Amino acid sequence: MDARASDGAGTITHNRVLRIAVPIVISNATVPILGAVDTGVVGQMGLAAPIGAVGLGAIVLSAFYWFFGFLRMGTVGLTAQAAGDEDHAEVTALLTRGLLIGLGAGLAVILLQLPLFWAAFTVSPASPEVETLARQYMTIRIWSAPAAIAIYAITGWLIAQERTRAVLVIQLWMNGLNIALDMWFVLGLGWGVQGVAIATFLAEWSGLAMGLWFCRAAFRTPDWRNWVQVFSRSRWVRMIRLNTDILIRSILLEAIFLSFVFIGSDMGDVTLAANQVLLQFLMITAYGLDGFAFAAEALVGRAVGARQVAALRRSAVLASFWAGVVSVLMTAVFWIVGPQIIDLMAKAPEVQAAARVFLPYLLAVPVLACAAFMLDGIFIGATRSRDMRNMMALSFAIFVVAVLVLVPAYGNHGLWAAMLISFVARGITLALRYPALERDVRAAPIKA
Repeated sequence: MDARASDGAGTITHNRVLRIAVPIVISNATVPILGAVDTGVVGQMGLAAPIGAVGLGAIVLSAFYWFFGFLRMGTVGLTAQAAGDEDHAEVTALLTRGLLIGLGAGLAVILLQLPLFWAAFTVSPASPEVETLARQYMTIRIWSAPAAIAIYAITGWLIAQERTRAVLVIQLWMNGLNIALDMWFVLGLGWGVQGVAIATFLAEWSGLAMGLWFCRAAFRTPDWRNWVQVFSRSRWVRMIRLNTDILIRSILLEAIFLSFVFIGSDMGDVTLAANQVLLQFLMITAYGLDGFAFAAEALVGRAVGARQVAALRRSAVLASFWAGVVSVLMTAVFWIVGPQIIDLMAKAPEVQAAARVFLPYLLAVPVLACAAFMLDGIFIGATRSRDMRNMMALSFAIFVVAVLVLVPAYGNHGLWAAMLISFVARGITLALRYPALERDVRAAPIKA
C-alpha cells in the first residue's frame, strides 16, 4: 500500500473517534427537548386539541422527511471515500449533488402536499378539531421542506469530513431558535398552533443557512459549479443505486418497528401504553450509539477511499469499542433508574406495573443492538448498500418468523423477544459479510 493511501485515511486513534462521536451524541440529546417544549408551550393553552394537533402534524411531516434520510447516509459514504482518495473536486461536487437532491425533493413534497396530507389523515384519522389544527400546522411548516431535507445532505457531508462539531452547532442553533420563537409566538403573541409551525419553519431555513455557511470554503472553489462533474452520469447512477438500496433497507427496518407497534396494539390498552413507554428506552439507545456509528461511517469511508485495510479494521474496532462501552453503561443506567424513568413517563399504576414486567428486555437492548448499529455505520461508510439491503431483508424475514412462532405462545414477551432477535440477526448477518468487505478493499486498484 502506497504512502498516499495511508495519508488519505490518516491515523486512527481513540481521540479521533471520540471527537467525531461525542458532538453527535450531544446533538441527539437536544432532539427530545424540542419536542417536549413544543408540547409544553401549546399545553399552556389549556386545551387538548392543540397538543394532539402539533404532535400529529410533527409526526406526519417527520415521516415524509424520513423518507429522504438516505440522503445523509449516502452522502457520508461517498464523500468520505472521495476524501480518503484525496479527490477534492468530487468531495465538493457531492455537496452540490446532495443540495440539488434535497432542494428538489423538498419542492416535490410541497407540490404534492394535498395528496400527502390526505393519505396521512386516512391512515391516522383524528377528530375534526385536531385534524383542522394539524392541517394548519402542516400547511405552514411544509414550506420549509426543501431546507429540512437539504440539511440531510449538509449533515452527511460535514460528518464525512469529521466536522461533527459543526453539526452540533447547527442542531443547537435550530433547536434553540425554535424554542425561543415557540415561546414568543405562542405565549407572547398568542398565535397558537400556527405559531409553533412558523417557529419551526424559520428555524429550519435558518439551519440551512448556517449549514451553508459552514460549507463556505467549498463555494470559494469552482468545483461546486463544475457542472460536467456534478452531472456526471456514472456518478449519479452510483449515487441513485446506493440511495435506493439504503431506502429499501430503511423501509424494512421501519416495517419492523411499525409491526411491533401494530401487533402490540392488539394486546390491550395497558400493554400498548407500556410498550410505548419502553420504546423510549430504545430511542435513548439509538441516540447514544448513533455518534459512534457516524464515526465509523466517516473513518471507514476514508479508509476505503484510501484503499487501506489496516485503517478500515482499526476504524471499525475503535468505534465499536467505544460503542460497546456506552452500551454497557446504558444497560447499567436502565437497570438502576429504569423503574423511576417508567414512573416519570406513565402515571397510571397498571401501565407502570406492566412496563416493569417487560423492562428486562430493554436492559438487553443496548448490548444486543450494538453490533447492528456499528455494522450499519461500517457498511454505510464502505457504501456496501447491497449487503445492507440484503441482510436487512433476511433479518426482517427472521423477525417475521419469530413473531409468528413466539407471539401466539408468549404474547408480549414473545413480541419483545422477536424484536431482540431482529437486532441480533442484523448484527450476525452483516458480520458474516464483513470479511468480503476487507477482501474487496484489499483487491481494489490504487489510483496513480
